[in-house]
Amino acid sequence: MIVTVTPNPALDLTWHVAQITPGATHRAETGVARAGGKGLNVARVAQAQGADVVAITTVGGTTGEEFSAELAGSGVRHVLVPVAAATRRSIALVDEALGDTTIVNERGVNPSAAEWQTVLDAVAEAARSAGVLVISGSLPPGAPDDLLARLIRIGRDAGAIVIADTSGPALLQAADAGASVLKPNQAELAEATGLDDPLEGARELLRRGAGLILLSRGADGMLAITGDAVVRSSLPAALSGNPTGAGDAAVAACAVLMDAGIRNPAQILRRATAWSAAAVLMPLAGEIHPSWNDLEHDIAITTSDPKEPS
Repeated sequence: MIVTVTPNPALDLTWHVAQITPGATHRAETGVARAGGKGLNVARVAQAQGADVVAITTVGGTTGEEFSAELAGSGVRHVLVPVAAATRRSIALVDEALGDTTIVNERGVNPSAAEWQTVLDAVAEAARSAGVLVISGSLPPGAPDDLLARLIRIGRDAGAIVIADTSGPALLQAADAGASVLKPNQAELAEATGLDDPLEGARELLRRGAGLILLSRGADGMLAITGDAVVRSSLPAALSGNPTGAGDAAVAACAVLMDAGIRNPAQILRRATAWSAAAVLMPLAGEIHPSWNDLEHDIAITTSDPKEPS
């Protein structure tokens, strides 16, 4: 079973407009609202592909009511921890002319110490039956410094593989806590480590205690980096669409394969790249296009020595 944790969930609001013009008024058809946050996007993708998933997150306020109602109809098994603060919002404006997306994310409000403890207790309960624990997304401002480490420790103590998809100082904390897999993008890796070379940045995370680094590089594909090899993937052509859920789909692929006992980095990378690309083709995060099998077939995989320069 896969358990996902979303420390800073959001009610995702998406509008499609013909073209975004700065300073102008835009008209759009009725937007779409859905329960979001990176861990929930991971859960949606994994569940849609047949995985056994439980998603754990917080919920509060009037936005939380809409969040809860949408999630209840999603088919994703979930545990919601009530909190006093309102669930934040994330706004995505899809420019249909350019084929890109502009996103505005509210930062979120930090739950109380007692509310966080309830979250930790829920994760500990679910982790007893989990093969994989996924911790995805940002932490709200003011979150406890040791929150991510505590979540990772819960998963490790339960014998689960722990995948963390976060950024900033939390990325280093996840490596220090011994996360099995980290999935930064290139900008997040450089920001966290202070190293411009992506291989050097990945080696720093490995040195700190991570086991596998899945590095997103946008249109340039992905890397899977371990102490033994650097595996590169690439698609024959770049895809246009909505990239907001691409990284979450890659995490879902990794979680599903690892929950099935697959550890080969090249195999994980191929599937992660395919699901990530298939997510770009969908209008909403948390979904992948059914053509992912064809995309996976077309992916080029190369392997090199980890000591080679990037």
